[in-house]
Amino acid sequence: MDKTKRDLRTAGEEDLDARQERSVQGLTRLVVASLLAVVFVGLALVILALPTEAPGLADQVDAALVDTGVTHPVTAVLLDFRGYDTLLEMVVLLLALAGVWSLAEGSPRTDHRPGVMLDRLTRLYAPLMLMIAGYLLWVGSTAPGGAFQAGAVLGAAGVVLTLTGWRLPRRLAGWPLRLLLVSGVLVFIAAGLVGLGFDRVWLDYPPPWSGALILLIETVASVAIGVTLAALFLGGHPEQTP
Repeated sequence: MDKTKRDLRTAGEEDLDARQERSVQGLTRLVVASLLAVVFVGLALVILALPTEAPGLADQVDAALVDTGVTHPVTAVLLDFRGYDTLLEMVVLLLALAGVWSLAEGSPRTDHRPGVMLDRLTRLYAPLMLMIAGYLLWVGSTAPGGAFQAGAVLGAAGVVLTLTGWRLPRRLAGWPLRLLLVSGVLVFIAAGLVGLGFDRVWLDYPPPWSGALILLIETVASVAIGVTLAALFLGGHPEQTP
């Protein structure tokens, strides 16, 4: 009799705990939904309050384009006029990868061979994607393209290779990989320091050197961004692969 009472009491307590847990979960969802609704309404009000015809800065960009060494306004804005933002975007990618590496125990390694179709498509698409990335990088000074677009294509090529079971050799997974990952940020910072020798501020490139410096930044940044994106898809650090 006493055992039956204890069992009933235990079952009642467990049922109460389950109801309390469901209540807390429901309250949490309600709070999150309310906050999201507030953010949505705020963004909607801001968008609706924007003027129909904004003047923009297109005229100022066109007037200063001759000093950047490039002929496309988007490239000039991203790597010259607002270079701080672009540099910080690259830093954010590195921090995201560092977070993934700190949480994951290791990248999964699969020893199975890919199917015939996937293997042949990879052999076809990987070189083609490298060529497209090079084109996007080069054309960025005169047309839409540049480091992030080329880096995204390089990262996609790395993802395709990863899906076929390819992994970075262990001898390259240590400091060579780390150096490649931070090379984009380091070159960006170093190029910004060049302006200091010409009585300019940091990230203000001297006109005779601006075109070459922007091309250098884009080239190294493309590789660094591509490797970072592929490493993010891979997950854990290659050195910890079992």
